[in-house]
Amino acid sequence: MNSVSLHAGAQTTTPGTNIDMHISSQGPAADTAEPAIPVLEIFGPTVQGEGMVIGRKTMFVRTAGCDYRCSWCDSAFTWDGSGAGEIRQLSADAVWEELVRTGGSRFSHVTLSGGNPALLRGLGPLVRLLREKGIRTAVETQGSRWQDWLREIDEVTVSPKPPSSGMETDFAKLDFLLGQLGQGGVSLKVVVFDERDFAFATGIHRRYPAVPFYLQAGNDDVRTADDDLLRQQLLRKYEWLVDLTMATDELNDVRVLPQLHALLWGNKRGV
Repeated sequence: MNSVSLHAGAQTTTPGTNIDMHISSQGPAADTAEPAIPVLEIFGPTVQGEGMVIGRKTMFVRTAGCDYRCSWCDSAFTWDGSGAGEIRQLSADAVWEELVRTGGSRFSHVTLSGGNPALLRGLGPLVRLLREKGIRTAVETQGSRWQDWLREIDEVTVSPKPPSSGMETDFAKLDFLLGQLGQGGVSLKVVVFDERDFAFATGIHRRYPAVPFYLQAGNDDVRTADDDLLRQQLLRKYEWLVDLTMATDELNDVRVLPQLHALLWGNKRGV
């Protein structure tokens, strides 16, 4: 691997105490000896809005907890304590039962979301259960933690965080994770807010040229309830990112994406 300087600033270490307490104190789920899964939301079917599975009809299982504190996070309730009262400790069977109650027979794909699902060793039984049921799976993680169950996921999106996030990528961990996954069913995605982020993304693609790569325009306002205004902002940012990508010869084989779910539904949860 080429050595590149891609530091994104110092990582904030102040935890969302309530969420971290729920994660660190995982015991067995009520109906099984398996490690419990701290679940915040199960919803769908909907369309996947990001990365290699964009546009895919899917169900979402959103877990609690994250080891990052991104400045622009659109799901901060998974780690900042505000969603602590919504966490349910569920077994793999209980998650499956709720998926079926919610989605019926209208799904064949499940996305594990967060937070950072790769914090959770206890997702392994769920991943295997979904495979037994004939359900394809996807997950997105920043690449900071390894779990063996990641090898059993059909579509793994690894999303290192750029300078605007305030986080710093540990490239030793990222190298290890990508090496463990190989090149089947894995992709890289970087969300881009500004030119520093774009330079970071270019460096990521240069470091891992064989891994399919996606650029995604960032959402600058994760709190507004004005969907029309947000849509205009997102499309302007997407056009800016497309123009920037077209002007460079280092990103000739990448895909440039909008945030599809934000274009459709703004900042709403559960869609």
